[in-house]
Amino acid sequence: MKEFIIKEFKQIFRDYRTMTILFGIPIAQVLLFGFALTMDLKNVHFAVLDLAKDEHSRKIIDKMDASDYFIFDRYLSSFDEIETVFKEGIVKEVIVFEPNFSQILTKENSAQLQIIADASDPNVANILVNYTQAIITNYQQNLFADNPLGKMVRPEPMFKYNPALKSVYMFVPGIITVILLLVSAMMTSISIAREKELGTMEVLLVSPIKPIQIIVGKVIPYMVLSFLNFVIILLLSFLVFDMPSSGNMPLLLAETFLYIFMSLALGIFISTVSSSQQTAMMLSMFALLLPTILLSGFIFPIKNMPDILIWISHIMPSKWFIIIIKGIMLKGAGLMDVWFETLIILAQTIFFIILSIKKFKIRLT
Repeated sequence: MKEFIIKEFKQIFRDYRTMTILFGIPIAQVLLFGFALTMDLKNVHFAVLDLAKDEHSRKIIDKMDASDYFIFDRYLSSFDEIETVFKEGIVKEVIVFEPNFSQILTKENSAQLQIIADASDPNVANILVNYTQAIITNYQQNLFADNPLGKMVRPEPMFKYNPALKSVYMFVPGIITVILLLVSAMMTSISIAREKELGTMEVLLVSPIKPIQIIVGKVIPYMVLSFLNFVIILLLSFLVFDMPSSGNMPLLLAETFLYIFMSLALGIFISTVSSSQQTAMMLSMFALLLPTILLSGFIFPIKNMPDILIWISHIMPSKWFIIIIKGIMLKGAGLMDVWFETLIILAQTIFFIILSIKKFKIRLT
């Protein structure tokens, strides 16, 4: 019995896949969930439309900038710039001071400022507004400590792109991103790995069919099915959840096609380093599912994660596609607003295609 147990331990320790499942995945999950599962926000960029340019407006701006939650980004010169600055995607909140803010506060004991938050992510917008109101309340209490009820700064929140703060506006783009990546990458990798595992890939390679034709033949069905998945989800989001689409629909379809193509290229690459369907599935799930959900900004803000996770998030294609699809569907962004994210996904597509073809030829020819 003792010898049998020792043999079993040795067998487990020799199998790197079993060791990965036993220790690697739990450790990775604890670290990812521990650092990523937080809705606290820090260093969020805000802009200011200061129509007053007086003492109290400057002090409130300085107080917000001095907090751990906000970073002052820029002054705006008109209301027209608010839309532009939100479409850029860096600024998440704009503070608008009414003209003669200090004078009105002194004479009428009450002055108003407007808090405009980018509510394409409703959870983040709600937290930012609460942070801002708390800072303004604290400023008011310190300034009018002798008579706290005598004067009042009245913040007026406004949630742009999602006034009702519907969570479905956040989840639909995220679900589209996750489903397209998993269906395209995982199913493609498993399909090619199955051919290798069953020995039919060698039969295909000795046939007159060229390797590139084999890859194309494997990719096209999943490309069509993935695109069909996207259309179905999009129709459901419009008809069932009243999801807005204020942007360019042909641009949205083109960006989605590019993302699907990149996912398929990634799936082919995974298949070239996988000897079996099980390995392909494990790599797809471990390398794609958790990082896509946790490190794409789909649910949890990326800004507050440790630097190493922020850097990892930059190489996640899902992060850039979520920015694109939210920008087009919710903000009406055009190609000039999402050109940088599009360029990154295009570069990743080319990279995976080149790597996949190279690895495919090395391992299977």
